[in-house]
Amino acid sequence: MPDGLTCSNGWVLMIRLHNKFQIGLRRMNSKSDRFVEACLIMISCFVLLGCASRNKPAIVQVLNRAHAHNDYEHSRPLLDALDHGFMSVEADINLVEGELLVAHHRLLTNPNRTLRSLYLEPLRQRVEANDGVVYHGQSRPFLLLVDIKSDAKKTYDVLHKQLSEYAAMLHVVRENELKTGPIQVVISGSRPIEKMRAQSLRFAGYDGRLGDLDSDATVHLMPLISDNAKKLFTWRGSKPMPADELTRLRDVVKKAHARGRKVRFWATPDRQSVWWLLHREGVDYINTDDLAGLASFLRKSGL
Repeated sequence: MPDGLTCSNGWVLMIRLHNKFQIGLRRMNSKSDRFVEACLIMISCFVLLGCASRNKPAIVQVLNRAHAHNDYEHSRPLLDALDHGFMSVEADINLVEGELLVAHHRLLTNPNRTLRSLYLEPLRQRVEANDGVVYHGQSRPFLLLVDIKSDAKKTYDVLHKQLSEYAAMLHVVRENELKTGPIQVVISGSRPIEKMRAQSLRFAGYDGRLGDLDSDATVHLMPLISDNAKKLFTWRGSKPMPADELTRLRDVVKKAHARGRKVRFWATPDRQSVWWLLHREGVDYINTDDLAGLASFLRKSGL
């Protein structure tokens, strides 16, 4: 469809053309009538095809285990990650004058960069345009990891209210029963764990830590275990991982998976040797700031 021609004004154009053709039909013979009608049908088809395809997201190979760390720092927050097929993105939020602003620190906030404008609304539009999913063929929910940088309870209260407006596309827990959606929200950073545990209606779970590996929390309350890789490992990818550290990694993955939780580490080097080992050992989300590099590596490696 040409630039500037939307579905709505496309219909208006088609109706106007139809009216003009009808006026001319009175002066034409039957063959001309049929020719004009055929042209009108062809124009209608082009308009309808344009309306159907204009907002459809491009088909991309989904990378189930790719996580965009501090995604908002990229030139096109969320959109760059989606173009690469990432199934997980991370957004830091600060509560400033009642609004959820996306930045690592309050001093870096911009009133135009809100969680709603950068993530919630674009995801809603994408899901609506893409037949109810983020990607065609996705086999797991898209993860929106929201890292709270300001007061846990106050920020979460505002976040909970905003998420309620997007419930149709989210995992929702009501009276301890999970209703799945194409997007799963998980709260990291300053997490109001007890407040979330007490809620009868939730639109998010929380991000556990290594100390939570033996927790009895339900999977929908704590679906993810994340922690700083430097706490467990000295290994940075230049040599083989020491045997004791590899054993430690495998223990973490085994324990988390036994309870149905997924695993992620932050502060991992953006090196192919690190990505390869984390993938091999079953780490569910591979953390990166290098979107193109990780995407290329996973695809070329067939992972």
